[in-house]
This record gives sequence, C-alpha cells and structure tokens, in this order.
Amino acid sequence: MSRFTDALIVSPLADGKTWVVLERFGYDVGELGSGDSVEVAIGFCTDFASIPRLFWIVLPRWGKYGNAAVIHDWLYWDQSRSRRAADDIMLEAMSVLSVSALKKYPIYWGVRAFGWIAWHRNQWDKRAELDRVISGEALKSTQESQRPGLIKRTWRHYMAG
Repeated sequence: MSRFTDALIVSPLADGKTWVVLERFGYDVGELGSGDSVEVAIGFCTDFASIPRLFWIVLPRWGKYGNAAVIHDWLYWDQSRSRRAADDIMLEAMSVLSVSALKKYPIYWGVRAFGWIAWHRNQWDKRAELDRVISGEALKSTQESQRPGLIKRTWRHYMAG
C-alpha cells in the first residue's frame, strides 16, 4: 500500500508564502514493494496547495492534504513523470491521508483543469535558471523566495519569446 516514507519537516521563508523542506521526505507510490517512489529534495521550496484565495475558507493552502501537496509540487517541478501521473499520485496520496471526498476531488479536478499553468511556469523558471531547491548553506529564515510571481513570470516569458 502507498505511504509517506518520512514526516514532513518544513520551515517558512521570510515571504510568508513559501516553505522549505528541511529533512528527507518521500512517498511510496502504488502497492507495497512496487519500487516506485518519490523523493523530495531537501531544500525544495513549496507553497503547499495553490488554491485561489476565494476558496480558502473551504480549502486553505494547508490542510490534511498538505503532505500530498508537497509531493505534487515536487513532481510538477521535477517533471520526470507526466502531469497526469503527478495529479494521479496526489489523488492517491490524499486517499492515504484520509482526506474526505468533498475535499480531495475538488482539489484533484482543480489541478487537472488548471495545473497546466503551474506546469508551464516551472518550465519557464527552469529555462530562466531559477531553482526551487535551496542549498543548505544559503538557507536562512530571513531569506525570501527568489521565484517571481505567476503574473511577472508569464509577462517575462512572453516578452522574451
């Protein structure tokens, strides 16, 4: 059975929106012994669930689904699997966390419908040589995320291209 391999240990950056993974964190995909796992890099920066502010009263950025959101953010950054596979792993991980159907399915269908935006933003960030993994020596609690906002990133992408 699927499972998280470690406790999620994170710390906020100074921007108040970005959190950095401080310890080893992973997820075993599918059946026990499948050999399929996801390992999030130490120093990876996440914003947990990228849920529009309008819906925060029902689905805040952090909830019972937080661990699944970090795995999903990593898969979207890493892009070693398809976007669909990343979304399906998040749905599976939310089931492991016993997230209610009233929450996990809207989150899942939200990323299926709009996740392409984050998927492409990560590609643009990589081309611009931005890294969402902070090295241990550079990590300070006063540090802010160096990642530009979505609107700024989209503007830069289209102006350059």
